[in-house]
Amino acid sequence: MSHRVARRGHNVEPGPAAVLVVSGPNLQLLGTREPAIYGAETLAGIHARLAARARELGLSIDARQTNHEGTIVDWIGEARGRFAGILVNAGAYSHSSIAIRDAILAVALPAIEVHLSNPDAREPFRRKAILAPVCRGRVMGFGGDSYVLALEGLARILR
Repeated sequence: MSHRVARRGHNVEPGPAAVLVVSGPNLQLLGTREPAIYGAETLAGIHARLAARARELGLSIDARQTNHEGTIVDWIGEARGRFAGILVNAGAYSHSSIAIRDAILAVALPAIEVHLSNPDAREPFRRKAILAPVCRGRVMGFGGDSYVLALEGLARILR
């Protein structure tokens, strides 16, 4: 799954296909935030497991977190030509952000929507899936494993 990536006019030697991993608002609080819903694992722990699994799959990841919708839009908008695909856990923005939806659509990269919990089993407002129609798939309800399962699915798409 190697490919050439052009960065700032320079050719980069082939290497692992890179995956952008974007986590949205309040995910920096994992481990202490509502552990009955989100579990006790920290986002750093999830990212470490995800990086290890990526190496096994012949991929690399660039994992990021922000609470700001515009930053998520910027990161996704900059992904074309740098990444082979995207994992996105936009948190609450998954249910409200047309801007993030449009960014995913615009970059035309395979994207997988990720949720730690199962939004369909929670409050009615969380059942509105703004991002789902522009993503190749959704993985939800498996805690930190949702990220790993999403990466495995994306790896299959990228083959």
